[in-house]
Amino acid sequence: MKNNPDRKFIMHKTQFSPIGFVAGLVVCLMAAPGFAGDLGAQVSGKGRIGAPTTESRSSGCPQNADGTFCWMSPDIGVAWASGYTGSGVSVTVVDDFAGGIEDFGDLGHGPKWRQRGKWIAQAARMVAPGAKTVELDYFTPVPLTLEDRLNVINLSYTLEQPVSGYPLEQSIVDAARAGAAVFTKAAGNESVAVGTPTERYIDFLALELTGTQSTIFVGALEHNGTPENKAKLASYSNYAGSDSEVQNNFLTVGLESDKIGLSGTSVAAPIVAGYAAIVGSKFTSATPTQITNQLLDTARTDTLVNYNPEIYGRGEASLSRALAPASIR
Repeated sequence: MKNNPDRKFIMHKTQFSPIGFVAGLVVCLMAAPGFAGDLGAQVSGKGRIGAPTTESRSSGCPQNADGTFCWMSPDIGVAWASGYTGSGVSVTVVDDFAGGIEDFGDLGHGPKWRQRGKWIAQAARMVAPGAKTVELDYFTPVPLTLEDRLNVINLSYTLEQPVSGYPLEQSIVDAARAGAAVFTKAAGNESVAVGTPTERYIDFLALELTGTQSTIFVGALEHNGTPENKAKLASYSNYAGSDSEVQNNFLTVGLESDKIGLSGTSVAAPIVAGYAAIVGSKFTSATPTQITNQLLDTARTDTLVNYNPEIYGRGEASLSRALAPASIR
């Protein structure tokens, strides 16, 4: 499988039969708009095509004095210093943990090849190191299980078939409608409004999650924004569009792709999942819907280039603003 620098990093889950599992998944991933950006050469089975020998190299993403890494918002270090790291919260990353495709990147622990689900889980774990992180392969044919605590569920993939045919996704949608967990859903990387059919696929999971009370759609910014250095939506990222139900539940977050070699809304979503866990570790009695609304209601618009709700939804997620009050309701 050859390196494709234009490939974007997002997962697809397609209908498959057992005999066609591997072939169907590989074809889907090669064609996927996917995780955005230059992720390095792709991996098929045992052989890495063009894989550099980098395991012994030091990280190109240095760690900061406050313990955060180069790609993180400074707000994360402030939250950690205040004792909010996600403790008491469960973050479940639903993704591909069994496939043979790997990507090359560096979140701060040195450059390496990893399965895509592993990268997503690592990003969430690094943002909220105090949370319990659960890895759930998205081909698991059983309903979602929630723990007796605040649950955050990250969904960095699309579903190309109706949700009703998949017990896991149907349970996810049911739980989102009931507000039983915080759901962070990658917006997608086709440069279209969330839920818009494209020539390649329809994201039935996004359609079913639209309008649910505890879902956050996550778009990617080119970098973490500040009032002095405003950020704009990454060229590949899907945007909120004209649907008010999507706009009201759409956040963006900076992704320092040039520093980590990974990009795409699939990598942005677990950052917001980590934010939800951190906010939940402060407001320990809050419901998933209250945590969702707190992140949405405190988003910034002054850090964005030409803010427009049809592009940015509620704005750029602000962990410091979400944590600022003594209580939420």
